[in-house]
Amino acid sequence: MKQENLEQLLRRSGNPVQMLRNSQIGAYVYPVVPYEFSNWRDEQQAWQKTAVLFDQTHHMAEITAKGPDALKLMSYLTINSFNNFVPNKAKQMVPCSYDGYVIGDGILFYLDKDELLFVGRAPTVNWIQFHAETGGFNVEIIRDDRSPSHPRGKPVSRRHYRFQVQGPNAMQVLAKLNGASLPDVKFFNMDYINIKGRKVRCLRHGMAGAPGLEFWGPYAEYDEIREAVVAAGKEFGMLEVGARAYSSNTLESGWIPSPLPAVYTGEQMRAYREWLPASSYEGLGGSIGGSFVSENIEDYYLTPHALGYGPFIKFDHEFVGAEALKRQAKEPQRKKVTFAWNPADFIKIYASLVDPEAENYKFFDFPNCNYSSASYDRVMAGGKTVGFSMFGGYSYNERTVLSLGVVDPSINIGDVLTLVWGEENGGTRKPTVERHKQLEIRVRVSPAPYSTSARQAYHDGWRTRQA
Repeated sequence: MKQENLEQLLRRSGNPVQMLRNSQIGAYVYPVVPYEFSNWRDEQQAWQKTAVLFDQTHHMAEITAKGPDALKLMSYLTINSFNNFVPNKAKQMVPCSYDGYVIGDGILFYLDKDELLFVGRAPTVNWIQFHAETGGFNVEIIRDDRSPSHPRGKPVSRRHYRFQVQGPNAMQVLAKLNGASLPDVKFFNMDYINIKGRKVRCLRHGMAGAPGLEFWGPYAEYDEIREAVVAAGKEFGMLEVGARAYSSNTLESGWIPSPLPAVYTGEQMRAYREWLPASSYEGLGGSIGGSFVSENIEDYYLTPHALGYGPFIKFDHEFVGAEALKRQAKEPQRKKVTFAWNPADFIKIYASLVDPEAENYKFFDFPNCNYSSASYDRVMAGGKTVGFSMFGGYSYNERTVLSLGVVDPSINIGDVLTLVWGEENGGTRKPTVERHKQLEIRVRVSPAPYSTSARQAYHDGWRTRQA
């Protein structure tokens, strides 16, 4: 029997908003990596005070494009300029739909002549694979999907291990591993370091707002490399970061990781929807949650400008969505911000858990409160929706509940807005949603990144604060 595709699923389901808001996939799980190694509070503090080891081996997908048209393919699929992009460099890749809305993002590594590797979430990997197979490009692809959320005792294997060492003491840890002073690797450039006699490829990166390196190699060497890094890090107070704390670093560093991929509408996107299986992330493998509700799925789409990628757009090459983005550039654009939640309002959520006479508010998990693949909580000024809160949680470093989101151009840093926490009518049918009532919470509009160290340390254009 022929597999159902996304286009057929959407027709069968009716409104894609209702399908995604009532998805039955359950909680998003960061696979394989232990929940905590010590405790999530100390693990958060370590990326600001000492150093951390992030294990990124399992939760992201990879796709390699090899062949004469590998660079041409990737250039066609992203807003970024490829001028001066040569082997041993990397960039944040941001693909858009034909209508100029973001499909996803991730890191593109220029490994060698005619060989590029993308690492990120499934929507971008799907988009790359579709064009590689159908666009007439002379390339071969190698795809390696994220590890299963629930292996159920079955062995897990990946093509590569992938680690990051970040934090104020990161370079000391890495120099000890290397056995000598580190190469002077510029931001988003690649080189090699030595770990236990192995030549290991690395990228200068900075997820935690401090200098560090990402490094990777054959998955068969995973245990050997990890053990060496852990041993080297003990002297410098390095902690391993578990799955519970890992994604919360973005609350401080300002990256919105999971906007809804803009693939559900548009005649030009039909062929892609017919190529995507119904079981894909975009179909039965994803969900929408939060207090913002619209029957029009396009109201959930976001432009590169809204997500902070406006400076990346360069019209020096042909790429999908270019004409639409030229039209968008003439209009005022939403902007990325951080929302700092009012403590007195927030505590009402937890107070409701210990009051048997009261209706409870939507549970807020620590340190990440997201209960769907794509979060869209309504943010208001004077009763009017002026933006979305899209990724939330708690920073022990800042002692603050924070969420990342986008606001209308008229909203300024320092403005106090109202965030609606929880879903309408007691909640949707998602398994992650218990019965609850909504709560209005005051939030102060703050810079993104929120962390002072992240704002000052990141290279210009990488998660930097928007004006």
